[in-house]
Amino acid sequence: MSDLAVLAVVNGAYLLITLVIGWLAWRRTSSTPEDYFLGGRSTRTLVLFMAVFGTNVTPFVLLGIPGQAYHHGVGIFGLNAAIVGLGIPLTFWLIGHPARLAARRIGAITPVELYAERFASPALGHLLFLAFFAYTVPYMVTAVMGVGLTVAVLTGGAVPFALAAALVLAITIAYTALGGMRATMWTNVLQGATFMVFTLIAFFAIAGELGGLQAATAAVAERAPQLLVKGDSPQFSPGYWTSWALAISLTVIAFPHMLVRLFAARDTAALKNIARLYPLALVLLWVPAVMFGVWGAAEFPGLVGRESDSIFPLLIARHLGPALQGMALAGVLAAVMSTLDAQLLTLSSMLTRDVLRRARPGLSAAAEVAAGRAFTLALSLLVFAIVLRRPASIFDIAGFAFSGYVTLVPTLLLGLRWRRCTAAGAVASILAGNLALLLATFDVLPAVFGVLPVAWGLLAASLAAVLVSLRTPPTAPAALERVLGPA
Repeated sequence: MSDLAVLAVVNGAYLLITLVIGWLAWRRTSSTPEDYFLGGRSTRTLVLFMAVFGTNVTPFVLLGIPGQAYHHGVGIFGLNAAIVGLGIPLTFWLIGHPARLAARRIGAITPVELYAERFASPALGHLLFLAFFAYTVPYMVTAVMGVGLTVAVLTGGAVPFALAAALVLAITIAYTALGGMRATMWTNVLQGATFMVFTLIAFFAIAGELGGLQAATAAVAERAPQLLVKGDSPQFSPGYWTSWALAISLTVIAFPHMLVRLFAARDTAALKNIARLYPLALVLLWVPAVMFGVWGAAEFPGLVGRESDSIFPLLIARHLGPALQGMALAGVLAAVMSTLDAQLLTLSSMLTRDVLRRARPGLSAAAEVAAGRAFTLALSLLVFAIVLRRPASIFDIAGFAFSGYVTLVPTLLLGLRWRRCTAAGAVASILAGNLALLLATFDVLPAVFGVLPVAWGLLAASLAAVLVSLRTPPTAPAALERVLGPA
C-alpha cells in the first residue's frame, strides 16, 4: 500500500467514526433549542473537560506555537503556557461559574441572550453579537488554514490546500448540523484523545529519530544556540510579556463557544474539576509544541515568516512513517474540528436566537433548530472564502482575534460580579476598548514600555465600564434579581 493510501485509510477511518458519533448524537437529540444548542445542560466532567480543552486546542497550538518557537526558541513556552495554565482556570471560575448559574436561571442559551437580559438592553446584545462575530470568524479561519497546510505537506501536494479545507468544513458541518451540542461534545472526546495521544507519541518518536532528547537538543545547540535561551527579542521584554500574558489568559473565557460549553455543564462540581485538570493537560501539550519548533529550526533552517507554520508537518513527513503521518493528520484534524464545530454551533445559535428570533418573535422551536442548521452551512461558506485568500500567518490572525476578545472581558466580568455595572457602561466599554485597540494597532497610541495594543484596549474598556456605570442610572433591581438572583 502506498504512503498516500495509508494516509487516506487512517484518516478515512477517523472521519467515519466522527460521522457515526454525530449520527448517534442526532438519535439522542430532540428538536428543542436547549437540547440542540446546549445538549440539555447535562454534561459531566470527562466530556466537559475534553470539550473545553479540545475547543481551546487549535492550529494556534499545534502549528502556530511551533512556528513561533522556530524563530524565538524555548522562551515561547514561558511567554504563553505558565500564565495560561493558571489564568484560564481562574477565569472559568470568576466569569464562567456565575455565567452558567445565570444562564440556567433564566434559560439563556447564548452569551448574547444572557447579557442582553442582565443589562435589560437589546442594543447591548446587538453590539456584543457583532463583536463576537467579528472576532470568531477570523479564528475559525486559522483552524481551516491549519488543515490545508498540514494536508498539503503530508501528501506532497497530492491533496491541495483548498480541497483539504473544503473537506474538513464539510465533515464538520455534517455532524454539527446533525447532532448539535451533543454531537460536538461526544466527538470532542474522540478528538481530544486523538491529538493529545498523537502529540506525545510524535514528541518521543521524533526525538528518537534525532538520536534521543539529548542529541536532538545538542543539534540545536550547535546550529541555532540562540533558541535554547530566552534571548533579548522584543517578545520577551516585560511590557510585551505582560500584555501578551493578559491577552492569552483572558481571551479564552471571552470565546462565545467557550462560554456556551460552560453553560452546558451539569453542575458546579464539573466546572471545578475541569479547572483542576486544565493546567496539567496544557503542559503536556505545550512542551512538545515548543520543542517541535526548536528542533525544526535545526532540521529545516531558513524558513521565513509564515513559512514556519509548516514546521510540525515537515518534521512529521521527514521522520515518521506513513501510519504515524496518518495519525498526525488525524491529530490536526481533531484539533481543528473540536474547535470549529463549537464555533459553528455557537455562531449559528446566536444568529438564530439573537437575530432571527428577535426579527420573528413567533418562531417555533423546530424552526429555530432548522435555522441553526442553515446558518451553520452559510458560516462555513464564508470561512472557506476567507481561507482561500490566506490573509496572514496563523499566529498573527489568532493574535488579532485574541486581542479583540480581551476588550470584551470587562463587560463579561463586571456584568456578573458588579451589580452597579450598567448597560451604558457595558456599551461604552466595548466601544472604547475596540477604539483604543484600533488606535494602538496603527501606532496612534504609543507602545509604552513595549506593551501590545491589547493592553490599551483592556485599559480603555475597564475604565469606560466603571466610569460610565457610576455616572448612569443602575439597572432595575427586578431585572438584576431575575438574572443574578438576590443580592
